[in-house]
Amino acid sequence: FQKLFNIPTMTKLRIMSQHQQLIRLDFEDSLADVDCTEIGRQFRSKLPMCDAVILSDYGKGTLKDVKNLISLARKAKKPVLVDPKGNDFSIYSGSSLITPNLSEFETVVGPCKNEDHLVTKGQQLRKHLHLDALLITRGEKGMTLIQETEVLHFPTKARDVYDVTGAGDTVISVLATSLAAGKSFSQSTALANLAAGIVVGKSGTATATVDELRHARVELVEIENGILEQPRLAEIVKKSQAMGEKVVMTNGCFDILHAGHVTYLEQAKKLGDRLVVAVNDDNSVKNLKGPERPVNGLKHRMTVLSALESVDWVVPFSEETPEKLICNLKPNILVKGGDYRPEDIAGSRCVADSGGEVIVLEFVDGVSTTKIIEGLISGQ
Repeated sequence: FQKLFNIPTMTKLRIMSQHQQLIRLDFEDSLADVDCTEIGRQFRSKLPMCDAVILSDYGKGTLKDVKNLISLARKAKKPVLVDPKGNDFSIYSGSSLITPNLSEFETVVGPCKNEDHLVTKGQQLRKHLHLDALLITRGEKGMTLIQETEVLHFPTKARDVYDVTGAGDTVISVLATSLAAGKSFSQSTALANLAAGIVVGKSGTATATVDELRHARVELVEIENGILEQPRLAEIVKKSQAMGEKVVMTNGCFDILHAGHVTYLEQAKKLGDRLVVAVNDDNSVKNLKGPERPVNGLKHRMTVLSALESVDWVVPFSEETPEKLICNLKPNILVKGGDYRPEDIAGSRCVADSGGEVIVLEFVDGVSTTKIIEGLISGQ
């Protein structure tokens, strides 16, 4: 700021004792004569070179014309995130997201008796300010992300808290970086929550490195794999997607697992980070393949599938098609093998409507369960 606008930057002196901050002393000059016109001109010239905008308002004067900066950013189609101050949040109207802490939020909307009350008031504020999302940071209670169609509560990830200095700056900076990389608000908030948990575990003003974030993320998503029932799988898929993982889903009978199946599942897994395989139960296999099928019961089929390295989760379904299950899970990618048209695949509309992709893969020629059975019967 001093270089661009000849505005002196505040100096902060923290007095520490045994990893505890006792007092902070701020040294600053008055910013009463800030030239907002020049700030706006510089801001406009830098916009084309950035992918996201952070406006961190410390109430010192440089954001006196914040409405204009927000308008410029939105016109340039840049996500604009604001760390608000004061009791007049109307000046941040039209932002992509604002990140008040609980105290700042309640100063504007009044006390919140419980979590439901907080969400209700948060939705009202989000609508009133025309925000895409509202993120309330709640200290030891984590964060609450409020969007038009979804509310998510993120519990704190800090194991030990040594110093909360810079936690709010960490949250908004990681959030903006993730959004600039094309991630959703929920995915970005989950990553920002991890970063905050890292920095508060350090003494003094600290940062979270990429390696620390990567390690924390791996720890978080080391969740149960294998055979799951639909309600539990839905929870895990949502958690996985919130961490930025791409979930791929396919389905089938998989009666006698063969090389064609294995190759197909390996190809499907390469399309994303996690692979869900939905398996027809025994009755639905009989309806599809005839009274002599399946050769292997549901439990055996799922056990073999879950042992494959490419498969993360296996889930049974009893309906004629897995459309209901697919619409519930909303995978990022739906895969089917054969000569289907993507729009004819069960569940494709739900996946497309939720922003996902439907992909058709070719089966390995000359390999099928039917041919294996016929060969066994004929003795060939």
